[in-house]
Amino acid sequence: MSGRASSGDATWAIELTPEHPPDRIAELAARAEAEGFDAAFASSHYFNRDPFVVLSRMASATDEIRLGPGVVNPYETHPVKLAAQTATIDEVSDGRAVFGVGAGDRSSLSNLGVERDRPLRRVLETFDLARELWAGETVTLEGTFTARDASLNLEPPSGEIPVYVGAQGPHMLRMSAKHADGVLINAAHPRDLEWAAGELERGLADRPTDAGEFESLAFASVSVAGDEGAARESARPPVAFIVGGAADPVLERHDIDRDAAGDVSAALERGDLNEAFDLVTAEMIDAFCIAGTTETVAERFEAALEHVDGIVVGSPLGPDLEDAIDRASEALATATDGESTD
Repeated sequence: MSGRASSGDATWAIELTPEHPPDRIAELAARAEAEGFDAAFASSHYFNRDPFVVLSRMASATDEIRLGPGVVNPYETHPVKLAAQTATIDEVSDGRAVFGVGAGDRSSLSNLGVERDRPLRRVLETFDLARELWAGETVTLEGTFTARDASLNLEPPSGEIPVYVGAQGPHMLRMSAKHADGVLINAAHPRDLEWAAGELERGLADRPTDAGEFESLAFASVSVAGDEGAARESARPPVAFIVGGAADPVLERHDIDRDAAGDVSAALERGDLNEAFDLVTAEMIDAFCIAGTTETVAERFEAALEHVDGIVVGSPLGPDLEDAIDRASEALATATDGESTD
């Protein structure tokens, strides 16, 4: 994805969360483009603004940066509709769309009364169908969802929209390596990324020879600021949600106490967010977020890039979003080019 002639050509991407008005997100996307980012993902949560509306504004505010949902799931929205929405973003951005798709957050889907059944198969069928629709085909599918004689009344100008699968568990990681164009690994720590790289290698061993290149990106929670304490404090909310949904093997990998993580999860389920955030420990922040000053974050980026092809700078970004975009860019430049920070 990267067009930068830097050391290693690592991809720089960013997650922009539509908890702010679309025009604000569009301005942040323009700032990210000016700072050298290759791609911007608009995250998708039912309680925030619609990612595709926001992506349309982002397209109008930018010229070159790749744009896509990061990530949508095929439970809240029918896969055919997702294909049409993503093709529309490709059209309004003159061929700059990427399709970030995953199984979605189980707890958020349960709030909507949606059961996340057969996630691996459903995600695969979703992007297989999308590729056929983008190629102008009429599709009928009776699988984890139904589509009968479905087709699109538009053709994405890029001709082929790259598919990036949001993944954390071993089976989704291997499937993405076998079938997708890239993966968005839901992890920030080198220990998790090294483990994920091993799973991806297993999937790549079964990848068809004509499937094209594959790119692995760490979709990492990042919080960067001039003050380390402020950066770490801003990391508490996203880390609480990560801990609340973390599988036991992940907690064990970082020696996170299962009971402490359970307390965070219980507070979240009760809706007591402030208590959940207060229960986040320093060890949890270290395990699940890249948080600190520009220099600290650059060092963590460099360690992460030992295992992946690039980094998605994920929420919260930092206590000041504009400043965080600038600092993240500087940290990425240091990690990939050896440039010094101020």
